[in-house]
Amino acid sequence: MTETVIEPAALVERRGNIMTITINRPEARNAVNGAVSVAVGNALTCAQDDPEVRAVVITGAGDKSFCAGADLKAIALGENVLHPEHSEWSFAGYANHFIDKPTIAAVNGTALGGGTELALASDLVVACKSATFGLPEVKRGLIAGAGGLFRIVEQLPKKVALELLFTGEPLTADEAKRWGLVNQVVADGAALDAAIALAERITSNAPLSVQASKRVAYGADNGVVVTEQVGWDRTGREFDGLLKSEDAKEGPRAFAEKRQPIWKAR
Repeated sequence: MTETVIEPAALVERRGNIMTITINRPEARNAVNGAVSVAVGNALTCAQDDPEVRAVVITGAGDKSFCAGADLKAIALGENVLHPEHSEWSFAGYANHFIDKPTIAAVNGTALGGGTELALASDLVVACKSATFGLPEVKRGLIAGAGGLFRIVEQLPKKVALELLFTGEPLTADEAKRWGLVNQVVADGAALDAAIALAERITSNAPLSVQASKRVAYGADNGVVVTEQVGWDRTGREFDGLLKSEDAKEGPRAFAEKRQPIWKAR
């Protein structure tokens, strides 16, 4: 009799003062479901509460995809893909989960949609040469709902960011570095090691000084980045409105039917 082994949705490992979190769904291109949000969100809380953890690195399992965004199959089945007890942490239990320990995304492959939003939510980003970034939601009648809309405009030159938002087209790793979304581009297969090396440079410094620097840089009070709240509220209102539109139905339908969407005239 063959026993079915269920792998954890995220792997958590300590390397000295560094916590690594690996989204562990390579068969689904590391798409985020409820289990991922719980595992990642809880790991971040543990990192925040553990004085021995001085930095966090997040990556994806395998060598093809960092994170493919939300698990559309899970959503189609009615699954809640957010943390059931902390929906305020947003996508993957990470996108709106502020901790004052530095976070580094080791982008080891495709990072479109929610994957890019995880990168935008991280303090630093190391990407492999073949990584790609982008927010293609407008091609499906939706918008990026996990902070990407206001963060990309803050982190990239405005006109570059708006072109990406309006066209939904991707950036290569080199282009992302050119515009400031990525700190380092490394060879394929080397993103995690490079991110850990960067974390080691950070963790050699005084931890309380690093954490205080992050809180001031983000304008964070009691674990909340006050300046982002307007962006989160506005994103929620716009996203909820779009979900009721014909465009939001036509986009996924056209994708499933492998055809170009037909948008309704207004």
